[in-house]
Amino acid sequence: MNEKLAIHGGPKAKTTPNISMYPGGLEIGEEEKKQVLEVLDRKYLFRYYGPKEYPSKVRELETKFAEKLGVKYALAVNSCTSALITALVACGVGPGDEVIVPGYTFFASCAAVVAAKAIPVIAEVDETLTIDPDDIEKKITSSTKAIIVVHMRGVPCNMDRIMEIADKHNLKVVEDVAQAMGGKYKGKYLGTFGDCGCYSFQFHKVITAGEGGMVVTNDQKLYDRCMGYHDTAACWRPDRFAEERYEGELFCGVNYRMNELTGAVMLAQLGKLDNLVSLMQRNQKRIIEGIKNTKGIKLRPVNDSEGDAGICIMFYLDNKDKVQPFVEALRAEGVSAAGVFNSGIPDWHIYAHWKHVIEKKTPTPEGCPWTCPYHKGKPVEYSEDMNPNTLEYLSRVVHIDVPPQLTIEDCDMIVKGINKVAAELA
Repeated sequence: MNEKLAIHGGPKAKTTPNISMYPGGLEIGEEEKKQVLEVLDRKYLFRYYGPKEYPSKVRELETKFAEKLGVKYALAVNSCTSALITALVACGVGPGDEVIVPGYTFFASCAAVVAAKAIPVIAEVDETLTIDPDDIEKKITSSTKAIIVVHMRGVPCNMDRIMEIADKHNLKVVEDVAQAMGGKYKGKYLGTFGDCGCYSFQFHKVITAGEGGMVVTNDQKLYDRCMGYHDTAACWRPDRFAEERYEGELFCGVNYRMNELTGAVMLAQLGKLDNLVSLMQRNQKRIIEGIKNTKGIKLRPVNDSEGDAGICIMFYLDNKDKVQPFVEALRAEGVSAAGVFNSGIPDWHIYAHWKHVIEKKTPTPEGCPWTCPYHKGKPVEYSEDMNPNTLEYLSRVVHIDVPPQLTIEDCDMIVKGINKVAAELA
């Protein structure tokens, strides 16, 4: 006989407190304090104004970040959205262009395209909940310039297929690694496959300074263009007023620079990355091992399970109507769980809720980029049901965060809760 569910008055499976999903944030300590106090004691908060005896923390972060990932160049900026816009501009994306983005990603991935004056084309995700390579090919037109691939919820995209498609059609690839810092695909860090990789240091992310971002690339020209766009004051140039070295090096940009305090915190956090990812992967594998044969649930398939950053567990139920009762029962068991898609609950990670894109809302009345005369293809249209596979997958998913701070005992209690609820409701 199955044990009585907690939601019906039975004992809870998990009796320890739930832990918020702030992996790096919850580990802020003496290392971060030391780095920040060094900056404050120096009294130089801007990376370009300190004397030579006070090397820039931001520059040190960029150097160590590039070394960590095995890339040639890293550029620190003030958010991942800024990183995405900078990468797109560096890749030559602009008026008249189309950029393919997945229908399951935080809205910033799409907003960056509009900010770069291009038109987003929203593609399906497959059962991995990352962008579907088959649908990428279907969405390519003569106006397509780039693809933004998002390693969603820590899981790597199918980079072999994506790079083949990009090479075939001469497209730029920008990787959004906001939710998968430290993840890999076939042994290589995510963000190092495409033309540019973009990372987030927002508080929910694996390592954090509250806000911040990074762009990486192996292409010097792209790096120069990223530098030029993110700092229109040209503080980065040895001679700010020198002639451009090649056509397209200098142009009107913006200010997305990272400050020294953010750089200081991130230096300390970068040193904690390996341990955080290792703990999340340990916890995730422990839970997966305990539920992989559970009747009624199907684990989210992963393109490279060893490269999964380990930030969460996601599994499918066979019917979307089972998700909310399942989630409520898990919460009663003490397991922090959520559904992913419900048409009545807005979530900016799901394209169907991007009303400002679906209705082509712009800050000024001319409607750019959708009305741009440089766009020569068919008008790009949107609807809430345009990607039915994406919505069908998301409507059947249960999501459970896996913070690195979980103990083995916590993981085993989560397993017990899932199996207990599945026995009754799956």
